[in-house]
Amino acid sequence: MKTYNVAVVGASGAVGEELFRVLEEVEFPIGELLPLASANSAGQEIECKGKSYKIEELTETVFTEYADNDKRIDIAFFSAGGSISEKYAKYAVESGAVVIDNTSHFRMNADVPLVVPEVNPEDIEWWEETGIIANPNCSTIQMVQLLKPLHDLYGIKRVDVSTYQAVSGAGKAGMEELVKQMQDFFAFKLSESECNAFAHQIALNVIPHIDVPQENGYTKEEMKMVNETAKIMGTDFALSATCVRVPVLRSHSESITITFQDGVDVDVDKAREVLAAFENVTVIDDMSKNEYPMPIIATDTDETYVGRIRKDLFSDNILHLWGVADQVRVGAATNAVRIAQKWIKMRKN
Repeated sequence: MKTYNVAVVGASGAVGEELFRVLEEVEFPIGELLPLASANSAGQEIECKGKSYKIEELTETVFTEYADNDKRIDIAFFSAGGSISEKYAKYAVESGAVVIDNTSHFRMNADVPLVVPEVNPEDIEWWEETGIIANPNCSTIQMVQLLKPLHDLYGIKRVDVSTYQAVSGAGKAGMEELVKQMQDFFAFKLSESECNAFAHQIALNVIPHIDVPQENGYTKEEMKMVNETAKIMGTDFALSATCVRVPVLRSHSESITITFQDGVDVDVDKAREVLAAFENVTVIDDMSKNEYPMPIIATDTDETYVGRIRKDLFSDNILHLWGVADQVRVGAATNAVRIAQKWIKMRKN
């Protein structure tokens, strides 16, 4: 089997750590593995596929040095923040690697494919224009996996989505802050807890504010969902998002209302059928047995779960549903690895 030399930029971060787990679980054909991070993390060790690797410092020359030593990196996963991707991705591309970028930096560039493999794998074919393939926002990924089969079935006119996003969406700092505040709560010291990762206390609270406010009243996170969905699905239907941070450690939930084209009479059973048949989507939808998607079901899995599928009470062309996925895996690491797998398959063909 042909192997590929792989680099992971941001190897010590939450997504970087998950990338190593996913690469191992899917038995990715790795030749050389190069974990990269800042000077602060250099020297730390990670494990993947039964081997230990030392994290090396990310520099402007590290990719070229590996290429000069006949260890050219074929695939470079970037998960260390937009500013890092902006500065260093070009050096990986120049050395001959395809960059699969998990940050928001390249997503809306017209010449960079933005890919969810179950939805628009064909867009990978134009990766050579820049050498970069962008991984969408985590909330966008799990949503378009549910929208795609329904759009193909009925044709979507409008989507309204509210997200319930876990603190791990803000990285390790977000998770640590929730845990610390809950510890302080049980020690009767919650009033003394610091708020660094979030603008307000997140323990026992919800915060309807993720990312930077925009002039139109939406946040940057909400506009990511709007703009990225249009690019991925190649559509122009209306979409409005409200993104909320909730005190859950991992896995994002979404309440989605879908308005289909005028004249459509939604068949709920048919909707369930096409969702259940879609790749990497699992339907859990039996209220009588208390069965529906929840973060504790989705966490540490690679499926997007959907339930509470129901027709609107007043309009025949409106469907409501509830979706949940592990945003560190489905929304980042797993999606990136699936892109790499599709890229390899495309090159073989």
